[in-house]
Amino acid sequence: MRHGRKINHLGRTSRHRQALLSNMASSLILNKRITTTVAKAKALRKYIEPLLTKAKNDTTHSRRIVFSYLQNKESVKELFDNVAEKISTRMGGYTRIIKTGTRLGDSAEMCLMELVDYNTIYSKDSVKAKSKRTRRSSKKNIKDTEEKNSADESSKDTVS
Repeated sequence: MRHGRKINHLGRTSRHRQALLSNMASSLILNKRITTTVAKAKALRKYIEPLLTKAKNDTTHSRRIVFSYLQNKESVKELFDNVAEKISTRMGGYTRIIKTGTRLGDSAEMCLMELVDYNTIYSKDSVKAKSKRTRRSSKKNIKDTEEKNSADESSKDTVS
């Protein structure tokens, strides 16, 4: 039974697991989206969400704490400079896991893990109202506008 077992060990030693999560977190911060297994993504979510919360407060102390987890200068710089600005208004839930099916080789459940604020598909700004366009309606519109134009011209002639 799994009484009191909170973390998924992912079949690795603790040092190997720490290195794996650190590298995956750095990749997620630099690339904004990674493809991995669902189990690793769920473990990564618990690892990276507190780091993203720390990044909201840009102090030397918080930078050092985040660096102790990530061990990558470029990802820490990216996190505090660009990512922290985008997530500053969000109260939590900085990542999204989208299941993509199973892997061919071992049938492991795969997913796409991404930072929520960097996805342009789901943002409200990118949603545009699309008008229905068909050929038939465009022909009707052309005929209607021609009739209106000819009617306007005839009414102008009579008024003048």
